Amino acid sequence: MKQDELIRLSELGVATVYEASGREGLIDAPLIQIIPNSRVAGPARTALCGQDDNLMVHAVIEHIQPGEVLVLSMPEPTPVALIGELLATQVKVKGAAGILVDASVRDVNELIELGLPIWTRFIRVRGATKTKIGELNTTVTVGGAQIATGDIVVMDADGAVCIKQERANDVLKASEDRLTHEAALRKKLLAGEMSYDLHGLREYVEKKGLK
Repeated sequence: MKQDELIRLSELGVATVYEASGREGLIDAPLIQIIPNSRVAGPARTALCGQDDNLMVHAVIEHIQPGEVLVLSMPEPTPVALIGELLATQVKVKGAAGILVDASVRDVNELIELGLPIWTRFIRVRGATKTKIGELNTTVTVGGAQIATGDIVVMDADGAVCIKQERANDVLKASEDRLTHEAALRKKLLAGEMSYDLHGLREYVEKKGLK
């Protein structure tokens, strides 16, 4: 996708993109947004680390291209810090748009000051080892979603969603259409109409015998 299209996906937001995609690709994990009000959309750059080990984080950094979202995972998500200030500094220097960590981060005050958007499952100081060789640029699973390098990851205050590369343009169009529809609906709601009637929910409930 072009950069302006990625920016637009980030503006449309996770909820809209998720619904417009047919509710596919939800990264269903309790993510903590380190930088308040941040929003990101970019192609994934993935690293599957060894369990409780961040050797592959050091290795993947040289592969990062500007605008990518670094996605870090392990076989099982545990509260072990894969990223701290010094690694995040290198990721920012490489031009990454953000980081998704299916583990822990630490040095939170410094990360906030650094300003690189980061979403993480945990905040813990427990350190990782650097001895286990994992995989780079492979398909990883985060929150039930499979993410391959190049898939589009969208993240904001609502969480995160992944769009397969081949669907990205179609999902962008569907998201724009959904936004237009919601704008028209909002006008009706502000005028006093009720979603209970606009969506035909009253008729459904009354057919079931409820009043």
